[in-house]
Amino acid sequence: MSQIRAFLAIDLDDDLKPKINKIIREFKKTDARIKYVELANLHLTLKFFGDIDTEGLGLLEEAIANVVSQFDSFKIRIAGCGAFPNNKRIKVIWVGIDEDSIIKDLHDKLDKEFVRLGFDKDKRFSTHLTIGRMKSAKGKDKVKSTIEEFSDVEIGEMEVDRIVLKKSTLTPAGPIYEDLKIFEL
Repeated sequence: MSQIRAFLAIDLDDDLKPKINKIIREFKKTDARIKYVELANLHLTLKFFGDIDTEGLGLLEEAIANVVSQFDSFKIRIAGCGAFPNNKRIKVIWVGIDEDSIIKDLHDKLDKEFVRLGFDKDKRFSTHLTIGRMKSAKGKDKVKSTIEEFSDVEIGEMEVDRIVLKKSTLTPAGPIYEDLKIFEL
């Protein structure tokens, strides 16, 4: 039985990536040890499945298709910058997505189906795009001030008209993502 590492995501529109890249360049000036997400890989994760059996992909795809059929496309606004768990203990640097009730509703309905299929229920769901992960505390103060500088940054709007089931292959150079199936809203 073979397994793949998989997740469900909303990809970021290409026309918004240069604006996020400007923010990343500012963080790079801090000389902090940050592992940045490749621009091509920027996405909002709706569900991380981890390692799953490929035999169950059909059931998973069917559950996603059933939920997605209940939704029309919608707009989201990308704005702001912050850190998890907080600005005092920075582990993840993110760009925000306005908390949208449609995304929350989509996530909750999907998660309900995933629980039915045997996956753990998400304990927390946060609409964000991870742009980097701190590898050490070096430069933390400069990173914190850069986060504060971009806390109200406006990046733009995008239309969400699809979600994507992706395969993630971990490599020493970083993850490689492959679209397994696209679900149109």
